[in-house]
Amino acid sequence: MKTPLEDTQNLADQKEPNRENPGQKEPDRVDEKDKQDRQKPSRRKPENFHPTLWIQGQKSSSLAGKTIVIGVTGSIGAVRTVELARELIRNGAEVHAVMTEAATRILHPDALHYATGNPVITELGGRVEHVEFCGLKGRADLLLIAPATANTVGKIAFGIDDTPVTSFATTALGSGVPVMVVPAMHESMFRHPAVAENLVKLRSWGIQIVGPRLEEGIAKIAANEEIVLEVERVLGSKTLENRKIIITSGSTAESIDPIRILTNRASGKTGKELALEAYRNGADVTLVHRDRLGFSGIREIFAESAAEMTEAVLLELESGYDVLISSAAIADYTVEPSPEKIKSGGELVLRLKPTRKLIKECREKYPDLIIVGFKAETGVEKQELLRRASSTLKASKLDLIAANDVAKGGMGTEENELYLVRREKSEPRHVSGNKRKLAAYILEEVAELLKQKLS
Repeated sequence: MKTPLEDTQNLADQKEPNRENPGQKEPDRVDEKDKQDRQKPSRRKPENFHPTLWIQGQKSSSLAGKTIVIGVTGSIGAVRTVELARELIRNGAEVHAVMTEAATRILHPDALHYATGNPVITELGGRVEHVEFCGLKGRADLLLIAPATANTVGKIAFGIDDTPVTSFATTALGSGVPVMVVPAMHESMFRHPAVAENLVKLRSWGIQIVGPRLEEGIAKIAANEEIVLEVERVLGSKTLENRKIIITSGSTAESIDPIRILTNRASGKTGKELALEAYRNGADVTLVHRDRLGFSGIREIFAESAAEMTEAVLLELESGYDVLISSAAIADYTVEPSPEKIKSGGELVLRLKPTRKLIKECREKYPDLIIVGFKAETGVEKQELLRRASSTLKASKLDLIAANDVAKGGMGTEENELYLVRREKSEPRHVSGNKRKLAAYILEEVAELLKQKLS
């Protein structure tokens, strides 16, 4: 005996004739609905899943499995913490917020409840939340106090915990939970001798201070991108900790006259991602390029021409480095520049001469330095690309080379496809994806090379 439900299903399964196109079946409306449902985000989530948390891990998994508590105090910079929390979640973190009473007068707790997907702690209760998160067996991997007022900095320095945030800080410091402080206040307050001494004291306890940016008479809260980067470094794998890495990036520019230059299409995106990823993994990073990255933890050296880049790298290597990653598209040719602008309209002939070879000079001077090079070709088959990459690897005495066919993409694009070839490995590693992922793959190989060097 059929149930009414079965009858309904059987009727739905029957195909009616298509009146507009005889002989063809009407589109399967049930299948079409299933297709649309599959394209929607899955609704099968835990009961406590907050609807705003669909962004978790959308940008990266660098903070996956990490629990971060944001301590928000009474600075106008508190309004920035909504997007800060979201950025941490986009990189995989679970985020909770604790606020001082003064902070709630600037930013409503509901805003951070929305941003984090978790109820906001505005007072301590029977759950002893400061111990739950920052105690000896607490849930938190990091206490991030952002923004931190001069008042809060002083209270932490002297062990005063009369707000939920300072109680979290006292507990975290006593339990060994990492603490990061992001100051924000007027510049005159930031320059007060007591505030300066308090920040020195916090640093001496192992607390990391991020920022501030001194602008318009204000010690402003650090940019969210910089805060997230520092969090990733603190909670990262540390596979490159205590290693010094110098990276060349982007294109060089050879002067024709005071206005015109010879250059190439390299964007420098790969070099920047390499610098950021190396920093996330604990390295001491120097980036040599003719651009600006703008993160205080990464040292930058400006170099425009091929000669300037070569000189800058050779000079910097004198201070002792473990790795050189030469990702810049350094010009192969230069020209004697005119001291004045060349008049337009007539035919112009330029006499090009070869530039110095950075990798060759670095290898001759530093035979034990790990050097990573790049090989860009156009319109070649895979086997020919690998043959040329292997030839360059051997001739230049590189430890690792990343090869790609730029005719298929990569130069100036967000994504790329690379073959990573090492001296001691017969099979190349094929990787593809956005340039952050590619940087991570390359640095995995670098970490392995460094490990082998020690063994």
